[in-house]
Amino acid sequence: MVTRLKYSMNEKFVKLGKNVTIQEYVLLGAIPSNIDEIKPLIIGDNCLIRSHTVIYTNTIIGNHVQTGHNVLIREHDNIGNNVSIGSHSVLERNVTIEDNVRIHSNVFIPEYTNIEQNAWIGPNVVMTNAYHPKCNIVKQCLKGPTIKKFAIIGANTTILPYVTIGKRAFIGAGSLVTKDIPNGMVAYGSPAKIVKKIEELSCTTNLKNTKAYEEVNFFLKTKTNEKISE
Repeated sequence: MVTRLKYSMNEKFVKLGKNVTIQEYVLLGAIPSNIDEIKPLIIGDNCLIRSHTVIYTNTIIGNHVQTGHNVLIREHDNIGNNVSIGSHSVLERNVTIEDNVRIHSNVFIPEYTNIEQNAWIGPNVVMTNAYHPKCNIVKQCLKGPTIKKFAIIGANTTILPYVTIGKRAFIGAGSLVTKDIPNGMVAYGSPAKIVKKIEELSCTTNLKNTKAYEEVNFFLKTKTNEKISE
């Protein structure tokens, strides 16, 4: 079943799964310019596409994905299951988002960026993919960041091209990340510097006896006990 409101869909190039809800003023199947072969936009089951979202062809979206309002998803993107993309966020082409990723509002994700499963991207995060944007061969060396699984990127962080944020790494809000951050490390600042290990984080509020704190503490203990080389 597709819940149909007032939206625009290029039915020739869109394949919808079951129980997809599409809100008003959505555009599905926008055709990019200068593309050699048009392939359908595929949207999986139980997805929610909120109003004013635009999604191009040649993109695959998994099950249980939801967008906020005014989201732009370009061509050749591959989005996994259980992904949330906040309002006013932009995913440029050739982006890979794995399962269970949370992307908050006003996030910019450039071409050739990879975000692995269970990563968390805070609001107003900006990722970049070009060291020299005005170079006449810049398109030959575009590469966005790689965000490894379970990494957390705090609000208003900027991440430069080619940078890798390691598994379970934590980037503090407002940081400028210019170099790779290893697995399981906490970093912040401009430029971001490593300050401690993730398991050394302490709760600064009065939540130590609550269920929420126990769940977070359990997450840190179980995930940091994995082999870092995995």
